[in-house]
Amino acid sequence: MTLHLKKSWIISLITSFVLLGGVLLSPATSADAAKVATSTYSDLDQSYAEFKEYTNQLFALETYEAKAFTALESIDTQVTSTNRKSMYLKLTNTVIPNYTKLVSKAKQIKPTNPQIKKIHATFVKASYTQLEGYLLYQKAVSKNKVNYTLLKQGNAKVNTASVLMDQCEQQLYAYARSLGYDS
Repeated sequence: MTLHLKKSWIISLITSFVLLGGVLLSPATSADAAKVATSTYSDLDQSYAEFKEYTNQLFALETYEAKAFTALESIDTQVTSTNRKSMYLKLTNTVIPNYTKLVSKAKQIKPTNPQIKKIHATFVKASYTQLEGYLLYQKAVSKNKVNYTLLKQGNAKVNTASVLMDQCEQQLYAYARSLGYDS
């Protein structure tokens, strides 16, 4: 049986923003924006500030995700009794502790903006679901005999997390576009 390993979401997001020409640093200006009342500018400025603060908080989690994914990339995705112990040690010593920190730190982020709050709830759910998948992987390879039922359940969790992360990314991009960021 093969482990389903998903790409690093935060690293992917950072890369996407960089490829878009640093959209976080340079929102698009439009002719219509010049017609908007001053109070709306204040609201927009507040939204920009909240968005930038939120993405900076997400990017601060990248170090934990990077450590977890570096260890995951070194794991042979084909699970056998021969590589079981190595997988167990990498999951136990690196992947799970770092992903647990990521989830813990993500839960501490408390956006005040209602739209960002909704996006963040999806992010936390996705991250936690992914952690649950890794914990199932760990349990599956913790004994001398690999538990393929648990591996299958772990794959299902990781796949669900991937869908949730994709939704979160789409929500985040849609919100960025609504603020006038280029995409």
